Amino acid sequence: MLLYLVRHGEARSEADDPLRPLSEKGSREIGSTAPYLARLNINISQIFHSSKLRAKQTAEILSGSLKPIKGTLETEGLAPSDDPVIWAKHLHETSDTIMLIGHLPHLEKLTSLLITGNTNRDIVAIKTGGVICLERDNAGYWSLQWMITPEMIIR
Repeated sequence: MLLYLVRHGEARSEADDPLRPLSEKGSREIGSTAPYLARLNINISQIFHSSKLRAKQTAEILSGSLKPIKGTLETEGLAPSDDPVIWAKHLHETSDTIMLIGHLPHLEKLTSLLITGNTNRDIVAIKTGGVICLERDNAGYWSLQWMITPEMIIR
């Protein structure tokens, strides 16, 4: 099973807009990342995102290029301070290739939990608009396969 974890694109400041939608830069970066991922022939069953506007907008942009079979779904457990164990349990129960779009520190803690069994190990730093790919083997162990940032794609 493959799992793609995406940190939402750069958002506007809370002072500028309390809902914190994607900034122009954030939209542009995710807009460049989406077709890049599509060229990698990533086949995603479903994209899940938090209830925050910036995550939803990131999901909509990525969905347009990746065309997940089951579409996108707003879900609980992906907010910045949510317990990563929630999604670790969900992932244990599925074999679908999915994408989770969320926030820090949650995504980094989830990655750490899946790979090391400990949420407090700093094993990866996910930049805004960054994507990491994890793979679960037949024994249930997770490993980091690759990671990209918008700076790697935008030339």
